[in-house]
Amino acid sequence: MEKVITTLLLLCGSVCAQASTFADSDVCPTLPSLSSTAQATSFSDGDAQAGEKLFDQYKCNGCHIDKVGGDGSAIFTRPDRTVTSPEELIKQMTLCSGIIGKTLTIQEQQHLGAYLNQRYYKLK
Repeated sequence: MEKVITTLLLLCGSVCAQASTFADSDVCPTLPSLSSTAQATSFSDGDAQAGEKLFDQYKCNGCHIDKVGGDGSAIFTRPDRTVTSPEELIKQMTLCSGIIGKTLTIQEQQHLGAYLNQRYYKLK
């Protein structure tokens, strides 16, 4: 049951994150903190290898290279990075996927999150 609730909260957060550019705060009110829920499911349903394939398939580093140069990986390791929790990573992935016109499924979020967390973030 907790997994279903977590999935629904993450989905609602993703929809609100995508809509936030077009809507005011009354449409997508702030969700309660998901830290305890996200802590328990920090991409545990994801597969890092599948996430790496998605990262390459969607050419995620193309935009990152434009922003930070090099191979693009500095976007994950810079001192002022904004992602410090699993829910922030999901929000960022949602925003990034919107830039390329893609809506990530919850499973894709889990795979990409597992890959990025394993390779760069080391979130708990």
